[in-house]
Amino acid sequence: MSLKHELQNIIGGNGSVRYGELIQATCAHLRREKGAISEAKKRELSKKEEEKILIDYISKNGLWFNEKYLNGFIGEGAEQKIYESENPEFILKTNDSIFYSYWEEYFHSILIHNCFFPHLAYELLGFILKSETLYAVVKQAFVLSTEPTNLENVKDFLLANGFVNTRNNDYHHPDLGLILEDLHDENVLTSNGSLQFIDTVFYLTPQFYNS
Repeated sequence: MSLKHELQNIIGGNGSVRYGELIQATCAHLRREKGAISEAKKRELSKKEEEKILIDYISKNGLWFNEKYLNGFIGEGAEQKIYESENPEFILKTNDSIFYSYWEEYFHSILIHNCFFPHLAYELLGFILKSETLYAVVKQAFVLSTEPTNLENVKDFLLANGFVNTRNNDYHHPDLGLILEDLHDENVLTSNGSLQFIDTVFYLTPQFYNS
């Protein structure tokens, strides 16, 4: 099976990936519900309407995360906040999917990430609702940065794996139909000489679904 077909199966819920089961189940529910409602309303749903479907699913399936475990605030970026975990080998992150037009796109992104970087896979723990903003809570292995990241090394690594640099820290994989953005030196760390892709932003293009 080609890598593209493997990724298509993972996104479609028919392939396995580390920590993928809950994410895939959530995606499958969103696809079903959004499709039925969109057809009835004869229009595409807004992200806010999609979020209502997601919140109902979270409530019915006991997926609310207890905020008492979100302590030891470490820092934040544009899209997420980072917290210490009870296990120092991991960190917790909250993400409000601000980089994505829909929550389903965020889930697709972390599924692709988990396929490419299984040792840094995101484990979806649940969700929180704070000041009327919905956040996903994920756990990820902690990476100790031992040296500054040379972005030319990032570029060389991605080029060797089929990604073309489009501008600044953004990339496109024409064969797979993927866009990978925002790979600055806070999202790709270097630990003992090895690049560690801790935060990725993947988008699927229409080409992704072509055979």
